[in-house]
Amino acid sequence: MFLAWNEILKNKLRFTLIVGVLMLVSYLVFFLSGLATGLQNLNRESVDKWQADAIILTEESDKSLYQSSLTIEDANDLDAKELAVIGQLNAVAGNGKFKTNVSLFGIKPDEFIMPEVTEGKVFEKENEVIASDVLQDEGFKIGDELKLSSSEQTLKIVGFTDHARFNASPVLYGDLSTFHRVKFGEMAETYADSINAIVVRDDNLTKIMPSDSLELMEVETFIQNLPGYTEQSLTLNFMIYFLFAISAVIVAIFLYVLTVQKISMFGVMKAQGISSGYLSRSVIAQTFLLAAVGVLVGFVLTLITGAFLPSAVPVAFDIVTMCIYGLVLIVVAIMGAVFSVLTIVRIDPLKAIGG
Repeated sequence: MFLAWNEILKNKLRFTLIVGVLMLVSYLVFFLSGLATGLQNLNRESVDKWQADAIILTEESDKSLYQSSLTIEDANDLDAKELAVIGQLNAVAGNGKFKTNVSLFGIKPDEFIMPEVTEGKVFEKENEVIASDVLQDEGFKIGDELKLSSSEQTLKIVGFTDHARFNASPVLYGDLSTFHRVKFGEMAETYADSINAIVVRDDNLTKIMPSDSLELMEVETFIQNLPGYTEQSLTLNFMIYFLFAISAVIVAIFLYVLTVQKISMFGVMKAQGISSGYLSRSVIAQTFLLAAVGVLVGFVLTLITGAFLPSAVPVAFDIVTMCIYGLVLIVVAIMGAVFSVLTIVRIDPLKAIGG
């Protein structure tokens, strides 16, 4: 460590460049991890809010909530600890000034998926809805009357709730009768028993035996099958893993070049009796110091950047994940130093000093 630290102090510019590159790579990795988490939240926030164990859809729905079609009677036939019915549709909502894509959830206010209101009040009448607080940032407010693209019905916002997005769209919560009027219009009474899914809370899912036409799946499986969810996650994670490889290559190249430039010096030190093991440990220690400083600076810069990002940017930093990625970056950097270690081990003192 003594040799490694002293060399860093004597060659500040050279090693500052290495730290700078590692800082940029770690900054990009941390930011991509935050983007991956943020995009995942855009799709699953409202589902996580249920705190449910499973969901029941029709088999032919291909695990899609929107394409599933059940009846309330299907829920009455199930034996579960807690059940909640839900209807869902997508639409474009506007208050006269602003328009945005929304997902309307029709629910029963006395069931567990009823959201907690953070501002305003719960819906009490038909066509009243609780909206995701994301809509507040987009210019919507309590008392706004919403026109929906798919219906002649007008909905009124009476409250807001947090963490309520589904498939990247803010959610509107209303009672089932409101949902039926929006979806079916004049035929609402005919389809008053219609729902899209049954949400389940039960530690023992094996005892729940839906009919052959229905499919019970764990909530995480349902989330993984949301449109675009898995594809987004795989793409961003692949980019992060690729950056790990780039980091190892960059460190390997830098340290190898530095080692080659110091072959004669290493040869003299080995001739004086300093072991290859000692020199190798110095290189590893040096790499650890450089990588740790670079990752730490990248970590701090990422958090500072996140503090100034607008709410429209879907970034959510998970500190635990960032710490894991930081450790991985340090490890792959040390792995990149292996080439320099092998070069040091192979140095012949006599040849290195021109003997």
